[in-house]
Order: sequence, then structure tokens, then C-alpha cells
Amino acid sequence: MLAYLVLGFAIGTFGTLVGIGGGVILIPIFLLIFNWAPQQAIGTSLTVVFLNALSGSIAYIRQKKVYYDAAIRFSLATLPGAIIGSYLAEYFTGSGFRITFGILLMIMALLMYFRPSKKGEQEDFDKATFTYNRTLGVILSAFVGFLSSILGIGGGIIHVPAMIFLLAFPTHIATATSHFVLAISSFFGVAVHFFLGNILMGPALFIGGGAVAGAQFGAFLSVKAKSKLILTLLSLALFALGVRLLFAA
Repeated sequence: MLAYLVLGFAIGTFGTLVGIGGGVILIPIFLLIFNWAPQQAIGTSLTVVFLNALSGSIAYIRQKKVYYDAAIRFSLATLPGAIIGSYLAEYFTGSGFRITFGILLMIMALLMYFRPSKKGEQEDFDKATFTYNRTLGVILSAFVGFLSSILGIGGGIIHVPAMIFLLAFPTHIATATSHFVLAISSFFGVAVHFFLGNILMGPALFIGGGAVAGAQFGAFLSVKAKSKLILTLLSLALFALGVRLLFAA
């Protein structure tokens, strides 16, 4: 139980700092170390992601970093995909899931690491004058909701870089807004996985409890962290996990 709490705290801290919920780290741990079935890894991970995202969102709301115009639109767009993805997760096999997940992590890591700085990297943000492509944002969010539930990762791995590089959001606003969207979409995914019996409640609650505390610490660190550092840490971690999953397939 203590190990679960420590794991949850570390996941919550890092996940909130980079705006991804922590599922991209939990899934490889559940598969490679705990040897859980893909469905159990997905359902349990998504439960922790929800608790982490909920806690982190509260912290970001207090810091006034959540951009509600986008957060509400994107949250609603994720819901259909979140429900459908939860049901389709039942059809994943062990090796198939590892290969799919590993390739996805490596592609996203490379795109984030080598992408040049753009407008979205600026730290100045004026809610009154900021504009973004709402249609593209809604389409991306619908895909994120599906990816979130079918892989159990929360979807921030796609949402954060997409908001930064495609929609020109400042990095810290993107991570906070993505976390808010993540809390909404993961809740519905968790509900479906619970109905399907895919959640190991003991580990989920203890790791989730640690993640709740870690999320507050991660949000605190985000105030001091530089945008470039956040993206570099995220890309390196994702690539390493992707390689490990491919070798384990």
C-alpha cells in the first residue's frame, strides 16, 4: 500500500507538471512490472488519471490558468469518444496493445522534441484578445476522448502538444486547460470501465490517493518550471517508455 501511494505521488507530480494525467507512465508499469491484463491496466490507469486530473484541475483553477472558453468546448467534444473507446478496449490483446502503445509514444515524443518553437511557446496570454481555431480544437478533442479511454492514458499526450503547436496556446495554459478537459472525459471513461469490471479498486484507490497529493505538488512546481523544460522532460520520458514496450511485445 505504501508503494502504491509513493507511485501515485510521483505520477501525480509529473503528470500534472506536463499536463498528461500520468497514464502514459502507469500503463507500462502495470503491463511490464505488475503483469496485468491490458483491460485491467487500462481501467485502473484511467481511474488514477481521473483522480489526478481532478486534483490538478482544482489547483490550476486556483492559479487562474484554465482557459474556460476552450476547456468547456473541448470537454463536451471528448465525451462520445470516451464512452466508445472504453467498450473497444475489450478487444485489445497483450502484444497488440504493447505495440500500438509503444509506437504512439515514440511518435509523439519525436514530434514534441524536434518541433521548433512557435507562437504557442510565448508566455504572455490575454484571454480577452486570444483566438484559436475552435473547429480544429473540437475535432482534436473528439479524438483525444477516444484515445483516452481505449488506451487508458487520459489523452493529454495528444492534447497538450496539439494545443501548443496547432492552436498556438501558451504552454502553461495548454497544460492547465488540458488537465481540466482530462478530468471531465476520464470520468465518463472510468464509469464505463467500472461497469465492465476492468478496474482493480484497491490499487486504483491507493495509487489515486497518492496522485491527488502529487497533483497539488506538480501544479506548484509548474509555476517555477520553464516551458522548454516541461516539453523536453515529457518527450524524453515518452520515447523511453515507447522503446521499452516494443521490446516487451
